[in-house]
Amino acid sequence: MDHLQILDELLRDNYDRRATPSNHLNNATTVYCELYIRSFGSISPVTMDYEVDLYLRQKWQDERLKHAEITEALDLNDPNLVKAIWKPEVYFPNAKHAEFQYVTVPNVLVRINPDGEILYMLRLKLTFSCMMDLSKFPLDSQICTMEVASFSKTIEELSLEWKTMNPVIMGKGLRMPQFEIVKIAASDCQESFQIGNYSCLVAEFHLSRSVGFHLVQSYLPTILIVVISWVSFWMDVDSVPGRTTLGVTTLLAVSSQSSGIQSGLPQVSYVKAIDVWMGTCTAFVFCALLEFTFVNYMWRKQPAAKASREKNSPEAVNGKAVTRSAEEADTAVAVTMKKCLPVDEPHAACQGRETLPENKVRARRIDELSRFCFPLAFAVFNLFYWSYYLS
Repeated sequence: MDHLQILDELLRDNYDRRATPSNHLNNATTVYCELYIRSFGSISPVTMDYEVDLYLRQKWQDERLKHAEITEALDLNDPNLVKAIWKPEVYFPNAKHAEFQYVTVPNVLVRINPDGEILYMLRLKLTFSCMMDLSKFPLDSQICTMEVASFSKTIEELSLEWKTMNPVIMGKGLRMPQFEIVKIAASDCQESFQIGNYSCLVAEFHLSRSVGFHLVQSYLPTILIVVISWVSFWMDVDSVPGRTTLGVTTLLAVSSQSSGIQSGLPQVSYVKAIDVWMGTCTAFVFCALLEFTFVNYMWRKQPAAKASREKNSPEAVNGKAVTRSAEEADTAVAVTMKKCLPVDEPHAACQGRETLPENKVRARRIDELSRFCFPLAFAVFNLFYWSYYLS
């Protein structure tokens, strides 16, 4: 007799697909599970989920389909056969969306071995949720899970167990665009509800984010923007348009960079590592612009007596004083200082002239100190930042 005919007789005679294979023994039927991952999509930080294309393989022993005349395994792709036999009613608790593959035929396989062992394999496309902690983004590591659980059978009727060797297998050459898979841990769990306890399996994927993309797209550009903002310390104090333009441009550039990064991230209630970086870089650029404002004020600060004298001087035209160039002002200061050199007690005009060069010297001194202090402070910040978030 043909093997298929024998199988039809076995299913027709005293086979109840509603009863578990070990129901007559009052024992729980043990089902061994295995996951074969064909593709592992990138994890989205906005929706906090990821897509996978996988094969779910389940094995169990069903003595009711054992027959002496069946001498070889039967591989069948028949939806009607799938409906006719008992199979575990499992589901994925943390799946947000699932699709069964139908191209070009229903992707299901039932293999019945001569000893009654059954292999049931499905190909599925699923979207799993992965609640991530982004406090160290983009220098973070995440743990994403896949859960398989019994839907209708309690632990007294159905027990799910992982396959002994390599329960979770990644496809050959499988790579993720933003993460590296550090390790995969398969363990058991238990779903407890008011109506009963259900067997459950969980596979944990330990992922480490690849920082290369963010180094090129986020960190390096902001470092260059901060360094460019320091160029103003080497520019002349009187270069007001140039230094102002440089400061405002770099401030707008770092703000635009920060907005672009934040647009691709969820609005979480805690501070992320990238927020600390962008906030500090913005502060450095702003401080460079603030430093020029103070230096320019010191450079142009004049004694009260001198300011009053210039206001009433013959050089005033239509109520507005004629502004001298920096070289003319320095020359005038030098000439006046020579006149104030005699040992006689200096008068008020000489004291005012002395105060003006002192302010200019202080202004230049601040610029010189900034050339050293700003890079040193930024280097110290980098030391603490990378050592803390990479530890």
